[in-house]
Amino acid sequence: MEVIVRGKNVEITDALKDYVDKKLGKMDKLLHPQDVTAHVVLGVEKGRHIVEVTIPIHGMILRAEESGSDMYASIDLVTDKLERQYRKFKTREKKKIVHDAATVRTQEPQESPDLVRRKTFPVKPMTLDEALLQMDLLGHDFFAFSNAETDSINVLYRRRDGDYGLLEPV
Repeated sequence: MEVIVRGKNVEITDALKDYVDKKLGKMDKLLHPQDVTAHVVLGVEKGRHIVEVTIPIHGMILRAEESGSDMYASIDLVTDKLERQYRKFKTREKKKIVHDAATVRTQEPQESPDLVRRKTFPVKPMTLDEALLQMDLLGHDFFAFSNAETDSINVLYRRRDGDYGLLEPV
């Protein structure tokens, strides 16, 4: 696995880079057949040591973020989280759990707040099952994806009752 480490308000020392390589090397055992690149961002904000790791695999994205008072402890926590995510991904991939998408409730638009953040992401055609898995792996309450069956952009979301909803354009 190739590991790309960059720093935000922190100098990346050889010892720090070696520690990240060593810890993410454990993931290499799990990902052995794949040639993957891990993107690691180490940062310091207001005395907190923040570690963000993103690993694209099988068209999915493993992503974890941890912060703490010690950079090395944050690295340990984030690698543990990534290992759990990968095991969850592999378990679900084997079982092929099928979720029923709940009906969509329309909500009236409210007063629009200011746009404070914009994110871009690659849109890859995927099935509803793959989108459910990706949303759970990322830990998000919603997920936008290109539906491989209908060839349209859909939004999957988690409802308050724990079920899922799917927004499909007409």
